[in-house]
Amino acid sequence: MTFDITIIRPEMRLADIKLRGKNLPPGRLAKIKKGLRAFHTLETMAVNIYKFQIRKNESELGRQLIAAMANEVTHLQDFQVKLFEYRFKPSKLRVAYWLVGFIFGFFSRLLGKKAILKTGIWVETKAVHHYQVLLETIDWDEETRLVILKDQADEDGHVKRWKTFLEDIP
Repeated sequence: MTFDITIIRPEMRLADIKLRGKNLPPGRLAKIKKGLRAFHTLETMAVNIYKFQIRKNESELGRQLIAAMANEVTHLQDFQVKLFEYRFKPSKLRVAYWLVGFIFGFFSRLLGKKAILKTGIWVETKAVHHYQVLLETIDWDEETRLVILKDQADEDGHVKRWKTFLEDIP
């Protein structure tokens, strides 16, 4: 399945919001909860990494970091919506991931463009892998699965974009 990763914020309509999980076995619901919380906390971290990598100066890299941050905010919202559709709450530990995102973003910005790009490649590569593991190990409903696949495609697109930028740095 292919997704248009140039769409940063896919359209969502009222009819797309559904109450999910009724009549599902408790074991399946527990796995879905754990997976959605993992996605939500990791996207919290990703938003902060990009937010704190963005510099004041105008550049194409800066523009792309803003776009990546906006895309990650969309992913964060995707998983927050899914958590509430299943009547779950986000993890209280997400505050720690917010802090980790700040640390990775702020310190990679201090170290320069190469560090920003290498951090992005490393984090997004981990995300693509983590998405794949959770896709394979949890029995998702089809609509949630499609959201996860689209978000995974976005993460893979970020890896490719940052690798291209890194190749252009002498």
